[in-house]
Amino acid sequence: MRQVKYVKRHRMELDLRHPRPPAEVPPGYFWLPWNPQLLDAHARVLAACFAGETDAEVFPCLATLQGCRDLMAAITGRPGFCPAATWLVATPDCPVGTVQGLLDESGYGGVQNLGVVADARGAGLGRALLLRCLEGFAAAGVGRAFLEVTAANAPAVRVYRRLGFRSYKTIYREVAVRPPVPDHVGVGV
Repeated sequence: MRQVKYVKRHRMELDLRHPRPPAEVPPGYFWLPWNPQLLDAHARVLAACFAGETDAEVFPCLATLQGCRDLMAAITGRPGFCPAATWLVATPDCPVGTVQGLLDESGYGGVQNLGVVADARGAGLGRALLLRCLEGFAAAGVGRAFLEVTAANAPAVRVYRRLGFRSYKTIYREVAVRPPVPDHVGVGV
């Protein structure tokens, strides 16, 4: 029998007509705007950001590099893809954060797959990526942005609320529960 659990997520929205702080990264980091040659870099960062995270359970494509490549190809191939809202943040060695932007059928800007690799968290990069994405939406003439976030991701929810995002809907995503592997598997008795 298939077991499932439900992951609580918030749909949060923001009116882009209100002023926001500028998107600034700390010294040692820089911006990489969307370029089709960066699709694989976005995929690698996505895979690194979401490895072992709840979102990779909710969205299994985030659990593998190939899934992340397929996801990036699907996002960038959609009619609503917003290049101005799609960014990488990097160090001189490699990209460490990513965000993508999509316009929905209502003309809202959808913040997609905002992530920062574990070693770079805590430096304000997630906030900067979000602000850069919102700048891109505003430049494209979008008046309202939305995102979904797993409710248990308290640091992200705090950042979104501080920037003015408000919860408009609670969503429960079904996730298959994988049975635990017994400790004795593979051990000679």
